[in-house]
Amino acid sequence: MANRPTDRIVVIGGGGHAKVLVSVLKKTGVQIAGYTDPQDRGAILGVSHLGDDDILPEFIRANGSCQAAVGLGKTDLSSARMRLWKAVRSLGVDFPVIISPQSVINEEVELAAGTVVFDGAVVNSGTVTGHLCILNTNSTVEHDCRLGDNVHVAPSAILSGGVTIGDNCMIGAGATVVQGVTICAECLIGAGSTVIADITSPGIYVGNPARRAR
Repeated sequence: MANRPTDRIVVIGGGGHAKVLVSVLKKTGVQIAGYTDPQDRGAILGVSHLGDDDILPEFIRANGSCQAAVGLGKTDLSSARMRLWKAVRSLGVDFPVIISPQSVINEEVELAAGTVVFDGAVVNSGTVTGHLCILNTNSTVEHDCRLGDNVHVAPSAILSGGVTIGDNCMIGAGATVVQGVTICAECLIGAGSTVIADITSPGIYVGNPARRAR
């Protein structure tokens, strides 16, 4: 598993996802240096605005041991979070795995750098994630799942055992993916949908069973 937070951390982004991320970070006891965002949203749960992302190179030079976390959420198929992550990593910044103490991570789970596990999530044995995944509130990732980079498993979504999810996918709130199914990269599974068969073409899928909408 990638490094866990060890020192100060800066949150990149200041919207709703960042607020929940800050809340989880505070539970871990890590010191939060502040957040960056084009808009000064005032203090977020007591965490101050440092400026927009342009201040990061100078901030990192002045705070060499500071780590970072992406506070930009994911509700679509955009790879914007990955582009941001790569740009900040190029500055030599470490993105630790962030795990809520109110989640359950069982044995032999591998979470790659930048992945965040929120309150109530359960990740079962044998699961491996790519970089920068979001395992959101009360989501379930069952045994032996494989997730690519920048996958968002939204609140209360369920991945049954042995599921494979490609890069940049979004599994909507309350969706279910049944055991053994593979979903290719660049797919959005609508909220409440049920995926019962492999998906091999990128797109948006909704319904029970899920079918391509566009």
